[in-house]
Amino acid sequence: MATNVAIAAIAAGLIWFIGLGPFLLVELPTILLAGSIGVWLFYVQHQFEMTFWAHEGEWTFQEAALHGSSHYDLPGILRWFTANIGVHHVHHLCSRIPYYRLPRALRDHHELDGVTRLTLLQSLRCVRLVLWDEDQRRLVSFQHVRLPERLRHCSCL
Repeated sequence: MATNVAIAAIAAGLIWFIGLGPFLLVELPTILLAGSIGVWLFYVQHQFEMTFWAHEGEWTFQEAALHGSSHYDLPGILRWFTANIGVHHVHHLCSRIPYYRLPRALRDHHELDGVTRLTLLQSLRCVRLVLWDEDQRRLVSFQHVRLPERLRHCSCL
């Protein structure tokens, strides 16, 4: 709570010193950019083609944690800026592991390797995946649903 009070005091001081307009001119784009990045990170780590969804009673905590979220394998600088949030499956297994120990947890526990790994480029393809196909147990696009049945099982789409 003290951090929130300090941030509010700094913001109030800046608004008093430079004015509301200039303050918002800097803060609003920063907040929008940071919020968009946060939404993207959350989205892509849960909405990928071979994600795991199951009805109640058909899943275990460990299975959902490891296969319901991806390992977003970001370049080093982005791993640092995002506090290793790409190691999301480990976070789901044990949220008490500090962000700086997540890479070590991956390195020391090879049983965590069997999850879907997404690169930055691969993650861009996840935007089109919006529908859950119960038969194939994967996310698909609207385009996939409109395709003839014989083409739907092709993993290249």
